[in-house]
Amino acid sequence: MKEKKKKKKTHVPLRMNLLFISVFFLFSLLILRLGIVQIVQGNHYEAEVARTENVKSHNGTPPRGKIYDRYRNVIVDNVPLNAITYTRTQTTKPKDMLKVAEKLAELIEMDTGKITDRDRQDFWLLTHPDKAEKLVSKEEIKKLEDDEELAEDERNKKIYEMQLERITEKDINSFSKQEEEVLAIFREFNTGYALSPQIIKNKDVSMEEMARVSERLSEMPGVNVTTDWERKYVNDSTLRTVLGRVSTSQQGLPSELVKEYKAQGYALNDRVGTSYFESEYENILKGQKEEIEYITKNGSVLDTQLVSEGHSGKDVVLTIDLQLQKEIEKIVEEELSKQASKYWESPFLDRAFVVMMDPHTGEILSMVGKKYGKDENGKTELQDYALGTYTSEYGVGSAVKGATVLTGYMTGALNVGDVLYDEAIAIQGTPVKRSWFNLSRGPMYLNDIDALEISSNAYMFKTAIKIAGGVYRKDQPIDMDPKAFDTMRNYYSQFGLGVKTGIDLPGEVEGLKGKKREPGMLMDFAIGQYDLYTPMQLVQYASTIANGGFRMEPHLMKEVREPSQERDKVGPLIYEKNAKVLNRIDATERQIQQVQRGFYKVAHGSQGTANNFRNAPYDAAAKSGTAEAFYYSPEEKRQYETYNTTLIGYAPYDNPEVAFSVVLPYSHQDKDPYVNKTIAKRAMDKYFELKKQYEKQGYYNSSTEEKVRNADELENIEDPETTEE
Repeated sequence: MKEKKKKKKTHVPLRMNLLFISVFFLFSLLILRLGIVQIVQGNHYEAEVARTENVKSHNGTPPRGKIYDRYRNVIVDNVPLNAITYTRTQTTKPKDMLKVAEKLAELIEMDTGKITDRDRQDFWLLTHPDKAEKLVSKEEIKKLEDDEELAEDERNKKIYEMQLERITEKDINSFSKQEEEVLAIFREFNTGYALSPQIIKNKDVSMEEMARVSERLSEMPGVNVTTDWERKYVNDSTLRTVLGRVSTSQQGLPSELVKEYKAQGYALNDRVGTSYFESEYENILKGQKEEIEYITKNGSVLDTQLVSEGHSGKDVVLTIDLQLQKEIEKIVEEELSKQASKYWESPFLDRAFVVMMDPHTGEILSMVGKKYGKDENGKTELQDYALGTYTSEYGVGSAVKGATVLTGYMTGALNVGDVLYDEAIAIQGTPVKRSWFNLSRGPMYLNDIDALEISSNAYMFKTAIKIAGGVYRKDQPIDMDPKAFDTMRNYYSQFGLGVKTGIDLPGEVEGLKGKKREPGMLMDFAIGQYDLYTPMQLVQYASTIANGGFRMEPHLMKEVREPSQERDKVGPLIYEKNAKVLNRIDATERQIQQVQRGFYKVAHGSQGTANNFRNAPYDAAAKSGTAEAFYYSPEEKRQYETYNTTLIGYAPYDNPEVAFSVVLPYSHQDKDPYVNKTIAKRAMDKYFELKKQYEKQGYYNSSTEEKVRNADELENIEDPETTEE
């Protein structure tokens, strides 16, 4: 017995020791784990707590940047608006939102025009819970609950869809006018994010409404009164299609760009540029919202902290001369409407384009496009179509002959001063091709300058044949290298013809290339009767010849500036766009000067096809063009043969400061009314007239560089020529 007791005593200490060791080991593991959590992973868990308890939100609606013309005339501004907003928390329930909407509806008038049938269905279910519950039977719900493959969320979704399907038209049309306003407000409440203010009303908010809402803010959690803005285009018809548009807070982000914008931190209801200039420079023009950090617990807001202040978007200065733009638009409207009214001469004339550019910098001074279209009431009117200067292409005719002659030089097919025999070109199996004057004057010898002056087709035909390695013999076939099309197009592209110009706007087209490669088509190409080009390409081509062979990238954006704190001054300069040379043509200075002389004779020679410039107070150089074209009538679903007319040029001849292109598609049928020449001459006259006025007003003085101007002030200036007398 004593031995057994001894054995029991020896086992007890052993067990106790094992227990103590186990407890010690477990406590050691616990301490080690706590050390890892606190020391090694402490920062991670602190960040996790901050993420779940501290929520950052971008609040407010800061105005977009203003847009000025080159002389700091305001083109696009922002108009302040009274606004009513709503901000819901993460735990705000639909019933709570409904109560606030009902109170707010008593204080303001709300537009109900945007309410959809789906909005009505959702609102009916919310406001008629008992009736909504009876729309789905218990048996149907039991069947869904017995389906083990359906998760709870999926089951509730199916029940909701069944309820929506069973709401009658009578039900959704049973709302009173007051209930409709509540619905319209409730609809807006649901469009924003939690803790992000949503604009409920910012159009026609009266001071009385602002006062009534302000007095009862304490009764309506989440509601606030503030100031919003609306984009204002000062001259609504000027450059309207090019400037683009900005979405409203109701439209928010364009559906096709939601992912892209959300990745950049935008909210769904943020206003963004949706097209053209407003879209292209969105990252500059957009304002910066203030950033607020909300300290929350279980979804309730305990405190708020300002992380960063909001500010307006950056201001942008355009290269456009607003006054010149308006004057050219007026000229185009007058001449286009005058000629279009002569139906017997110009039955299809419905549009016209003028582009003016600084040939040394690529700055676009004016880009005008006008086109007849239907207004919202179906009435025909002249509409802005400046967009068409780089998004629509046309046959431009002989305006390209300067590029043809220079291509001849650059390929070695021509030498400066070469004389060719202008005659009717008869190739076996193809119609006879000739210059426009052959029938009245007969064949003649011409050098390159004379060929440009009187716009010889045959000179260009023979140049193209030489480039293609062919030999012309009357009534015989010509063996021509089909690669000559690629050769000529490659050289034309050095001028900007048939390639994108690089203008800083989206949607530019590169023109249209003909697909056939027959000898006759190559000759048509050489006189601008095959490939199609844009008015923007033509002005880039004219600039390349004007400046001595440098193809400049055209651009609209001139400067970026900080928002100004003073009403009559622009803000500090942040960025200035530099001139960009895309390439230099492979021609010598002598070759380029030879074509320049030809262009000079076009504008000044006794036989020049644009010699209406010869009496101008400035020396111009130019090249006109006429192209056979086709007008498609959508009403009749057929094509009509017609003509396009064009004119390119620059001035002053010895020191060019402005290049231009004029394009009149479908300008006439039989007799050319020369509207292209009239528009070009009037446009250039206006440019130099305004230049004198600007000098008189001190526009070029460095001391006035920051001053905000008013373009209308020029309308009251006396004619400089009269004043000088």
